[in-house]
Amino acid sequence: MADTVVRPIDHTEHSDARIDVSVVNDALLGTWADIRREAREMIKDPAFWRIEGQPMTEHRERTLAQLDLLVQHGASMRAYPKEYGGIANQGGNLAGFQELVLADPSLQIKSGVQWGLFASAILQLGTKTHHDRWLRDAGEMRLPGAFAMTETGHGSDVQAIGTTATYDPQTEEFVIHTPFRGAWKDYLGNAALHGRAATVFAQLITGGVNYGVHCFFVPIRDENGEFLPGVGGEDDGPKGGLNGIDNGRLHFDNVRIPRDHLLNRYGDVAPDGTYSSPIASPGRRFFTMLGALVQGRVSLDGAATWGSALGLYIAITYGNQRRQFDNGAGETVLLDYGRHQRRLLPLLATTYAQAFAHDELLQKFDSVFSGANDTEESRQDLETLAAGLKALSTWHALDSLQECREACGGSGFLAENRIVGLRSDLDVYVTFEGDNNVLLQLVGKRLLGDYAKQFKGKQPAELAALVAGQTAGRLFHGAGLRRLGQAVADLGSTARSVELGLRGKDQHQLLADRVQAMVADVAGRLRAGAKMGPAEASDLFNENQNDLIEAARAHAELLQWEAFTDALERIEDAGTKQVLTWLRDLFGLGLIEKHLAWHIINGRLSTQRAAAVTRYIDRLCARLRPHAQDLVDAFGYEPEHVRAPIASGAEQARQDEAAQYYATLAATGKAPKKEPKPPKR
Repeated sequence: MADTVVRPIDHTEHSDARIDVSVVNDALLGTWADIRREAREMIKDPAFWRIEGQPMTEHRERTLAQLDLLVQHGASMRAYPKEYGGIANQGGNLAGFQELVLADPSLQIKSGVQWGLFASAILQLGTKTHHDRWLRDAGEMRLPGAFAMTETGHGSDVQAIGTTATYDPQTEEFVIHTPFRGAWKDYLGNAALHGRAATVFAQLITGGVNYGVHCFFVPIRDENGEFLPGVGGEDDGPKGGLNGIDNGRLHFDNVRIPRDHLLNRYGDVAPDGTYSSPIASPGRRFFTMLGALVQGRVSLDGAATWGSALGLYIAITYGNQRRQFDNGAGETVLLDYGRHQRRLLPLLATTYAQAFAHDELLQKFDSVFSGANDTEESRQDLETLAAGLKALSTWHALDSLQECREACGGSGFLAENRIVGLRSDLDVYVTFEGDNNVLLQLVGKRLLGDYAKQFKGKQPAELAALVAGQTAGRLFHGAGLRRLGQAVADLGSTARSVELGLRGKDQHQLLADRVQAMVADVAGRLRAGAKMGPAEASDLFNENQNDLIEAARAHAELLQWEAFTDALERIEDAGTKQVLTWLRDLFGLGLIEKHLAWHIINGRLSTQRAAAVTRYIDRLCARLRPHAQDLVDAFGYEPEHVRAPIASGAEQARQDEAAQYYATLAATGKAPKKEPKPPKR
């Protein structure tokens, strides 16, 4: 099929091509659509809904009670092995939990703390002894728990945490201790009030040797909710959002726990204090343990995407009904304004790309954690993919919800219309499970490693060819020859610029070329670090850190574009495929427009073709405008999920009432006459 981005504008195609909303809904809901729909049906019950303006204390108790409701609905243990009451459905489990963001993000995150972090640490880092002892109780909320990794003094830098777990062979116990204030465990859900135990990450010390960070099961409260001896803590208090979660701090004063409370899948201590591990490398052992808990990032990627989708549904539905400013033929619907389209439709395109990319991430997660493809390489791939996509989707959620709020004017600022509440709750997602910049640095380091591999083991002649190819490419682009050729070929025509250089395959080439060039440039600059001392090498890396993070971001954007394109290939209905191709092109060209300076400076685009990018985006927005409502309807939200008066039809009713009022005045001759214009002087 010819790439539709090259077609000339023909306004008849607005009505000719329509999307099949149900087909698109199936595509967006993805591999576990059945579980997503099951979860959405469950949260139609008002008992799951956030109450706007509810005091923090009441909100916390309501959220705790909602977790009991999830247990009653069988939604808490999908990932568990069958012998512990689950169905061993890893991907479906996360898909179902993500949908809770529509009910109340506090519920989504608190359930993630209980089952995605606390219980998951027991499942993934513990062994059968621990599973038999604690899994069912955690799954059925008889054992609420906290996930105690983050410290006040160390957030994303888990390897440097200060809490210690020192083994005492005389009593066969570990002594859990926070030796200074910065080592207090902080920002922990369930820690302030509800947690009875915690999975505590600490430096394991035995025989005077520090074997690095391990995880321990530590009881923290008795049946009356009082701290156990040696355990203390504080309430984090009101936050910028997610106030249905009782975040708090924990500290430990030489708290003793039995030796078998070490979750020992990846490291164990014998009664005499001898340490052993199936993974000899301390670094690989650490990252393997953290990789076992990657589902937090996977969940946040999906929840942020669906939170963005909800905001866009509200804003676009409202924009299709709200009218402002008389153009001579009556007031104009907001979404008919070009600027309004430019504000919202590119965000919609990005949200679609994220949804398709997330389903691929979820499939990857399921293949690893189900055991179907659980290799060291596949776990590294999953870790890298989750880090990159989580960073982009959570940033996008804040950008989208802010733009949706502004696009809805004063109505968007009302709590009842949900956008401001969603943005407040999703704000912390950008630092949950790792600050986004730190996560992208992780992705960047993986890209550098992959880049270096292509040189490993190469013969001198092969290396020379690689280097020559890179040099030739830089000279070719840097000298402006490619840009000159584009300008001559395009002859000043936007249509020719699109046809010759902005089709789907060209979008992919531009996006991929940018990633490759940025990684190669950073790698080249860092190569000198191999001959430097540690301090100098660190300074060199720091000088290039920003460029590395930008390369990682470009890589994640490319993955999203590719996922969108893969999804297009699975669409059979011609009209649906055409409209979604326009939407994919809007996403791709939006990425290119965002980085136009890079493409021009590096010789990838002529100024003529660069100008065509912006002009064509405007034309794509106009082309997609008639399909905007169908595209947000395809998210599959029902009134119980939306719960925003401005997207409920109330605005349309107001507009209809006003139109009828003025029509009646005109028909009865009762309309006042307009003030006459003053005579010209």
